[in-house]
Amino acid sequence: MPSAQQRQNQRQISQRTVTASVHPAGQMNSRHLRSSTAPKPAFIPIPDSPSPSAMPIIKQNGCNSCCCFIVFIHYRLGGENSQNRKVTDFYPVRRSSRKSKTELKCEQKKLIDDLITNGIEEGMEVQHIEGKGRAVFATRCFQKGDYVVEYHGDLLQITDAKKREAEYAQNPATGCYMYYFQYLCKTYCVDATKETGRMGRLINHSKNGNCQTKLHDINGVPHLILIASRNIDKGEELLYDYGDRSKASIAAHPWLKY
Repeated sequence: MPSAQQRQNQRQISQRTVTASVHPAGQMNSRHLRSSTAPKPAFIPIPDSPSPSAMPIIKQNGCNSCCCFIVFIHYRLGGENSQNRKVTDFYPVRRSSRKSKTELKCEQKKLIDDLITNGIEEGMEVQHIEGKGRAVFATRCFQKGDYVVEYHGDLLQITDAKKREAEYAQNPATGCYMYYFQYLCKTYCVDATKETGRMGRLINHSKNGNCQTKLHDINGVPHLILIASRNIDKGEELLYDYGDRSKASIAAHPWLKY
């Protein structure tokens, strides 16, 4: 039978026992144990500088775990003794410096526009081949899809082009450098028959050429250009398919078959 003094000591010990919080479901939660001797979290004042190096590391009882980091974020973003802030107030957003496909395409078009408008022809030269005549050779490498040169001449509508073609036919020595094409449901022709210093008109024919024709629009006006259909090495002759398969043309110019 315990004495009165022993019963009094047991009551004092019971009052000092740490109590535990209980969830509504009745389960114990070890992370919510509280004791009269447990230290309160100490929040360190954070300067307003957005530099991460200026922010002190939050440590609670020597802890540097993720739960302490969550407490730190809560404090910074509107917790106790703090104004509502955004993460971007302290960590600046880094934007990609890479250009989009649309931006690159616009830059490439502007470059070609300038070359055509200013009549710039680079990376090629005219040479004379025995038994063949004039030919154009690359003086630098071209990658597949690169702009090579414009097929420059007079841009004519179909009616005017047919009149000129009839005039050229009366003098076979004149030759014919007329290229017909469709653009916005209309037929046009680039007449490059007149001798000029432009090299696009001198590029020879081959059914297995390394260039191909393409239409390039500048302010609604079509321009006929040549682009590399494959990688072209320095020193190669520039060639493209004229596309004329008519019997009359092949009879007059047998080299169109090749």
